[in-house]
Amino acid sequence: MSDLQTLFTQAQADVKTLSERPDNQTLLQLYALFKQATEGDASGERPGMMDFINRAKFDAWEKLKGQSADDAMQGYVDVVKRLLAD
Repeated sequence: MSDLQTLFTQAQADVKTLSERPDNQTLLQLYALFKQATEGDASGERPGMMDFINRAKFDAWEKLKGQSADDAMQGYVDVVKRLLAD
């Protein structure tokens, strides 16, 4: 396991220990970075208009299209570090 993968795995554990729930925008950012790091570019159909939550999640993930898994992992780690510092 690379150092980045180790940091990514640790960040996934750390985010579960936050004393306060992050705002929705930050949660979407974490979701999108996680999906991009683990699954690559968004796939499947965009959820319908009435499925607000899943549509927002899909849109956040789709914005990262083309980003490498390593860049997404590093982004996730950076966001979690920022949250832990707050």
